[in-house]
Amino acid sequence: MDFLFSHVTAVTLDGQMRVLPDAFVGVTDGKISHLSQEPPQEQPREILDATGQILLPGLINCHTHLPQTILRGWADEVDERTRLAERIYPREERMDAETAHAAALLGIAESLRCGVTSLSSLDGPLEAVARACAESGIKANLAPDLSMYLGDDFDFETYPDCQALVKTVEQYHGYDGGRIRIDAGLHGAYSSSPPLWDALYEYAVNNRLGLQLHLSETDTDNQDALERWGLSPAEILDCSGLFRLPTQAAGCGSLLEADAALLARRGASVVHCPLSDAKLGKPTADPAALAKAGLNVALGTGSAAEAGSLDLFRTMRAACLTAKARAADPTALPAQAALLMATVCGAKAQGRNGECGMLQVGMDADLILLDFTQPQLIPCHNLYSNLVYTASGADVTLTMVRGQILYAAGKFPTIDLAAAIQTLSAAMPRVFGENKEES
Repeated sequence: MDFLFSHVTAVTLDGQMRVLPDAFVGVTDGKISHLSQEPPQEQPREILDATGQILLPGLINCHTHLPQTILRGWADEVDERTRLAERIYPREERMDAETAHAAALLGIAESLRCGVTSLSSLDGPLEAVARACAESGIKANLAPDLSMYLGDDFDFETYPDCQALVKTVEQYHGYDGGRIRIDAGLHGAYSSSPPLWDALYEYAVNNRLGLQLHLSETDTDNQDALERWGLSPAEILDCSGLFRLPTQAAGCGSLLEADAALLARRGASVVHCPLSDAKLGKPTADPAALAKAGLNVALGTGSAAEAGSLDLFRTMRAACLTAKARAADPTALPAQAALLMATVCGAKAQGRNGECGMLQVGMDADLILLDFTQPQLIPCHNLYSNLVYTASGADVTLTMVRGQILYAAGKFPTIDLAAAIQTLSAAMPRVFGENKEES
């Protein structure tokens, strides 16, 4: 046995939702090898006395944009067209691969600090983000944020962004025993067209890729699709077969009831992003209604430029609070449900169920510790309430992926955070100058 957490409260989130006080959780070869209130007979190489701490399966953030970490606070409190066209896209265009790599590392460090052990990111440049995830040790499902209006002369074999996807799939899909996975990706139905959808579906099927996209985030998205195609966004994309792929559909605040049924038939997952949607003035999805329609509902933070933070604890809290406000019912979306959305449902959305998302012998040791001896977490009358309504990423003391400690006591053993910040500082004048000539 490589590592043992002793005298810890283990929140398993398994089928019985067991909570084991004063437990012993052992890790061997990157897997959970012992989970009991009795100590193991085998002597571990390293023991951590976790008295007063809570052990959880790592959180899973199913929607973000890692390179946008450098844009935190840059496009706040403006309308959506201004935010994207004038604030976000022009700065993203000025980011070279090394800047995107450094920004991704910063976002990964923040994620690990907040207890995220696996994330889904819709990004470009894809290779730079994949390299950052590979180096850091975090799990990741990564996809290109393809956004373009295309004509009939579109050719997947020559279009640069599509070929960047091909190159990254060849280099990183399945990397490190599947720790890194590459998905097909679309920004959304309103910013692309059938030639891309058809080609992307064919490529994804042939290479066994999943799909990430934004879907029906606003009523305008739906209206745009109806005017262009006479169909909803979900219906027109389904015509190209895209939802036959394992799908993570982010947003869905304006998803039509018929479209929810369509996605459920296809086995898609919806990624609820309540904090970023609310901050951007977009409708927030109704996770209870989506789950009732048969959909798997996971959670996402959105980017740091959207939500201001990659802290999934804040997102869990926002999911519960927006659901209660929507229903005018304090029993709507209980804390346990939000925690399951951030773990078990997230693992299913990423195609990692059976691998992570709960504490169970044989699963990957993707584990996080929270310090419940802090004054803001005392007393603890209801553990789940404290985790969702009170705790934050700042209460995480350790983050482990496959048995490797990636964050502990303010340190990131696999990330040179100072070098990443230095790279970003040097890039600031180029990315944020008034024009390229001045930068």
